[in-house]
Amino acid sequence: MMAETQVLNFSSFKTAVAKQFERMQMHPMFRVQVDKGELWAKYLASFPPGTNPIFRERTEYDCSCCRHFVRDVGDAVAVIDGKLVSVWDAPLEEPAFATVASALAGLAKSRPIAEPFLHYERTAGTDKNFEGRGTAEVRTWNHFCVNIAPAFVAQKSAIPTILSEQRSTYDVLLRSLAEITLDAVDTVLEMIGQGSLYRGDEHKHAIQKFRELLVSYAALPADERPTFAWLAAKSAPGSVARIRSTVIGTMLVDLSEGKDMEASVGAFEAKVAPTNYKRPTALVTKKMVEQAKETIAGLGLTSALERRYAVIGDVTINNVLFADRRARKAISGDVFDEIADQAGSRTPKKLDAVEEVTIERFIAEVLPRAESVDVMLENRHGGNLVSLIAPNDPGAGLLFKWGNRFSWSYAGELADSIKERVKKAGGSVVGDLCCRLAWHNFDDLDFHMQEPGGGHIYFATHRPGRSGPSPCGGLLDVDMNAGSGTTREPVENIFYARQGTMREGTYKLIVHQYANRDKTEPGFEVEIDWLGEMHSFVSETSPRQGEAVLVAEMRYTKKDGIVFATPLNSKRASRQVWGLPTESFHRVSIAMLSPNYWDGEAVGNKHYFFMLDGCTNDGTARGFFNEFLMPVFDKHRKVFEVVGSKMRIAPAGEQLSGLGFSSTQKNTLICRVKGSFTRTLKIVF
Repeated sequence: MMAETQVLNFSSFKTAVAKQFERMQMHPMFRVQVDKGELWAKYLASFPPGTNPIFRERTEYDCSCCRHFVRDVGDAVAVIDGKLVSVWDAPLEEPAFATVASALAGLAKSRPIAEPFLHYERTAGTDKNFEGRGTAEVRTWNHFCVNIAPAFVAQKSAIPTILSEQRSTYDVLLRSLAEITLDAVDTVLEMIGQGSLYRGDEHKHAIQKFRELLVSYAALPADERPTFAWLAAKSAPGSVARIRSTVIGTMLVDLSEGKDMEASVGAFEAKVAPTNYKRPTALVTKKMVEQAKETIAGLGLTSALERRYAVIGDVTINNVLFADRRARKAISGDVFDEIADQAGSRTPKKLDAVEEVTIERFIAEVLPRAESVDVMLENRHGGNLVSLIAPNDPGAGLLFKWGNRFSWSYAGELADSIKERVKKAGGSVVGDLCCRLAWHNFDDLDFHMQEPGGGHIYFATHRPGRSGPSPCGGLLDVDMNAGSGTTREPVENIFYARQGTMREGTYKLIVHQYANRDKTEPGFEVEIDWLGEMHSFVSETSPRQGEAVLVAEMRYTKKDGIVFATPLNSKRASRQVWGLPTESFHRVSIAMLSPNYWDGEAVGNKHYFFMLDGCTNDGTARGFFNEFLMPVFDKHRKVFEVVGSKMRIAPAGEQLSGLGFSSTQKNTLICRVKGSFTRTLKIVF
């Protein structure tokens, strides 16, 4: 403490400390493990000789107000740009005060973090007080004092409980990061991807987020890891920060400790699965892996497993339905010129009146005379994104049921993600009218259908095991995230098995926000599947708490079926997928059938590929799937399921990727063709 009339201006010291504390409050704040008395002793001892004069019986700066401040706030630190910053790291011009501050900062930052910073009052310290000396003079004394933001203030009685919970979370997370191995995490994620872990999808998001923390933690020097763990403990969801204490965390620890995989998964399933549960995909043992290796090595096919994205130069002319000018040169320009000449000599078909065309007619009558083809990449086509895959070794042996070395991989390894999610959740996907709702966070969205005659389907009415189908034959058979957020891949499903049970009249499909729990990945998507014809509604925002959104108003008659009263009010904001903006046209470089239909073969389901300029798979495509493999590998299918999921394709700038459509699934594609005619068509698959 020092009077303002003294040579050293203490108010500059207190002001600098207050500004430093204000800056720190914009970042995560903590206390370090340092004794309060040690801080105060360091403060007094750090003044250079002659700068802390005697005032009456005590030294100038030895006052109870500043002592309380140093004890209350002197151990405060913040993490700014990854570095530990002390309240004493304030810039000071006065050398004496700078010396004191530097000593205190050094002491504070040399100690580990003890706990998050909390205080029971909105201020710490005393700004100033006054002392009268006779009737003519009043002396003003300045002291350390700071204002504390509400985020760092709690009731005094509650602080011990709050800090205890936060220290416990930190301890669990730090132990998790130290004991759970990356290999164990990847193994569990693989099992979830295989579908071999009961209710594994419910834990997928937490495991993925923990993996991100684990990778970052492992890359840090040892002395920086505790600080990282404190930051993560404050910001990560409880399912991530306390993953070691969860049932899935127990399995991660078991695998990290080298316990048998079958035993570890068995212990997990004993806790979460019903007694009659049978795992759909058996786990792979080391012995099974060795046997599979022997088989593939004996056939000379080891190099065929190493795969990459295919490029235009890999494709032969006889397996291409269409190529634009640039692609033609990369394949065989003379042959394409010959095809173009032959096509040009024919009498052009009159296509002006055509609005829709089947894929078969499009290939037979439109493509032969097309000079350029552009297709509309819509938001709903996310599951149709596909990449053509080739072996690294062009001379590798044949792995597949067809006579070439090429395979393909769809985005997310699913051709229809929402439909597959509903199917995986046990919902029906085969009704005449299927309405599917999907979202990507822990919110509890509810699906409602208001029917003619006053019928109402929602979570409290027509569900399996309750009241049965509605008067119009509808049923809600999937209801997720009710009660609490359990998954970030929830779906709900309302379906009508047969249109014959549906009453004529108006049906209103509504999405209601029952519990708004999560701000990440807002929005939702609805698919309406009427007799195989798909309609889509996309919202980039989530409803507010209690808000209901009318998705579709449909008029049903036995004569006309479903007719939408108004076009679906789909908020189709363009987004980037695989390097391309959606809701816009893109140039087709090559159109082709899937490799299982090349060279006159016809093995399995046919797919139609439209490879797009600039389309780049931004995921990790899978090199092959079990259903592609020759029958000789059937006895090793379990191993190859794991091998296929592990051997991902490395990213590449040049690749053949675009849109793919299965002959077994109804779909449409808007196409703009230029040649001897210019026409916009809807291709029907």
